[in-house]
Amino acid sequence: MSDDGQQYLNDLDKRLWSAADRLRANVNPGDYMHVVLGLVFLKYISDAFKERRDELKKAFFDPENDYYLGDDSGMVDPEMLEQELEARDYYTEKNVFWVPALARWDFIKDNAKVAAGSLLEVRNGRTFQYEFKGIGRLLDDALDAVEKENPRLKNVLDKDYARKRVDEALPGLIDLLSTVPFQHQSLKAKDILGHVYEYFLGEFSIAAGKRGGEFYTPKSIVSLIVEMLEPFQGRVYDPCCGSGGFFVQSERFVEEHGGRIGQLSVYGQEANPTTWRLASMNMAIRGMDFDFGKEPASTYTRPQHPDLRADFIMANPPFNMKDWNEGVQHEDVRWKYGVPPAGNANFAWMQHMIHHLAPNGSMALLLANGSMSSNTNNEGEIRKALIEADLIECMVALPGQLFTNTQIPACIWFLTRNKRERGNAASHPRQRQGETLFIDARNLGYMKDRVLRDFKAEDIARVADTFHAWKRHSPSPLAGEGRGEGAAYADTPGFCKAATLEEIRKQDHVLTPGRYVGAAAQEEDSEPFEEKMARLTATLGQQFAESARLEAAIRKNLAGLGYEI
Repeated sequence: MSDDGQQYLNDLDKRLWSAADRLRANVNPGDYMHVVLGLVFLKYISDAFKERRDELKKAFFDPENDYYLGDDSGMVDPEMLEQELEARDYYTEKNVFWVPALARWDFIKDNAKVAAGSLLEVRNGRTFQYEFKGIGRLLDDALDAVEKENPRLKNVLDKDYARKRVDEALPGLIDLLSTVPFQHQSLKAKDILGHVYEYFLGEFSIAAGKRGGEFYTPKSIVSLIVEMLEPFQGRVYDPCCGSGGFFVQSERFVEEHGGRIGQLSVYGQEANPTTWRLASMNMAIRGMDFDFGKEPASTYTRPQHPDLRADFIMANPPFNMKDWNEGVQHEDVRWKYGVPPAGNANFAWMQHMIHHLAPNGSMALLLANGSMSSNTNNEGEIRKALIEADLIECMVALPGQLFTNTQIPACIWFLTRNKRERGNAASHPRQRQGETLFIDARNLGYMKDRVLRDFKAEDIARVADTFHAWKRHSPSPLAGEGRGEGAAYADTPGFCKAATLEEIRKQDHVLTPGRYVGAAAQEEDSEPFEEKMARLTATLGQQFAESARLEAAIRKNLAGLGYEI
């Protein structure tokens, strides 16, 4: 993205959030997010529909175009033109949502301030009457019409504006979205609207505190995992998908590396009905095909993709989740490496993901740091079994204060079913059996505000490039940072270490990177010890003398004022 495009998005973020936030007083805080994001969704599908409609209209008048509707004299019949512009197939062939007239933004905007009455809807040259009972009801009916015309959104959209009683706030929000130019010379409308949706999710996550973690994972962490796994083609799965951030970033990764939309098949599951809807809307805004199951459901008791074997699995499950196993059998086929304790779901999530991993698949999940070392309630035995099965590919220790919803220190586990060499090209994995890479990234990142830390692009690149260098190139005997495409990997004290299975056994199967990477190398002091001591002693003597002079001056001044110390 160009600097100009990024600046445009940054300015748009601030403008939208600041303006929308002023309307918060008129909306229940619990409803505010859904009110705003529902409108953003309607604005996007309407803009995409209108853009395609304008393309069609131009084609219908172009004698050189296959869609030309004119006669020999160049005249186009207005009635035929209107019918063709309303033909659904012209839109679906370009993966553009068919938007009923009732749900189109211009219609909504024009009637946002109407209290009640009869409205007219024109469709396929015919006029229909609509009894209007307020803007909230109109929006509910608009969303319902969108669902009926687009089956994959069935039961997804939050058609609840009338019940929320937000008619007073809606005209202001609609006017706001109407005035924002969702167009830029270097950005597509889809990218702009998708960015706005993602930005609002992040802001709502911060505002919601702990509850925000249910639907949002920090973008930099998502980017880091995606850059390391490189999901270029195949099946991608997230068993607790939240708002779908991993899928969005995966699709972006494919586009940035010259791939095509549709190279990834997206599968997800989410138990929270609200979050399940947010994720589905997030996919729809970007035109991504997805399968989130028939309904929101528990991953443990009602898995929506029981036969799935995914090439890439990414997840940020709730940390240290308790009481997760109600209705789950001890003999469950997923618990191949040990039955997870009832008081902590960390290794239940992990084993569920392993169960759904394809033979050559790779996976990553965020977990609390305790998962790397805990020996309570069978956790140590499960971790030992995973290590001895040679599934652990890389462990990354993260800095604190990365998450809005928890202060628990976290790490990323990377696992794979296949550490064998696959091909001999420079970009293919080398033979890594019996090896695990440890990366200590706790000192990376910067404080973006008083409470939250974030990664810079160069931090993400350093970790990801180190992982790829280790994965693809035999280690060099020389210490170094081992970064960059084609660079040989080398252990770097204080940052990364490629450890053998035997070394991990000596650490009692504890996977904390700090145990392996050691301390960062200190620069050698070129000044001889005797000379340094003489210099420091002389400096200290000068400071003592100056201190004595200042003390004497202070005593003298105080005595002049009649005070003695």
